[in-house]
Amino acid sequence: MHMNDDDRGGTCGGRLAAGDGLRSRGEASGTRVSGLLLAAALTVLLTLAAGCASRNGDSGGTDRPNPTLKTAELSVGPASIKAEIARTGIERERGLMFRTSVPDGTGMLFVFGSDQHLSFWMKNTIVPLSLAYISSDGTITQIVDLMPKSLEAVQSDRSVRYALEVPQGWFGRAGVKVGDQVRIPPLD
Repeated sequence: MHMNDDDRGGTCGGRLAAGDGLRSRGEASGTRVSGLLLAAALTVLLTLAAGCASRNGDSGGTDRPNPTLKTAELSVGPASIKAEIARTGIERERGLMFRTSVPDGTGMLFVFGSDQHLSFWMKNTIVPLSLAYISSDGTITQIVDLMPKSLEAVQSDRSVRYALEVPQGWFGRAGVKVGDQVRIPPLD
């Protein structure tokens, strides 16, 4: 699961305090006016929160698994794999969380909009995985094993564009190594 999500294309981190801008003029009518303004402010806040959730492609967080995502066939060194494609912030955050199995020959490709140092952890992920960090030109720069449910951040050694999670040990069993090329088809 992707730990850092700097690639959402916008922010929804604003905060509105309940009393911001709510000042009453008179003692008796002030309470009624303040109540109405508070209700209006809460309505605006809830509307903004709903907009952020829908812009991120989902109204939920990391408390449930991704639905099965669109897949693509990838050439990975001498092997091929059918990978689900995680492109949105919430898809990357959830990754393979809560999955009870990931069969050999399958995995998840995490796609980012630009090269960056990435960091992954295994929160709520019960299947042992291996992870390849992949540069924008498709070169595998690093392969690491990830332990189920570990909260330890596993960072990329350099800026990369993609990460590919597969069942633990699959890269070795398939003859894939650092320096191999991953051919990623156009992802429309």
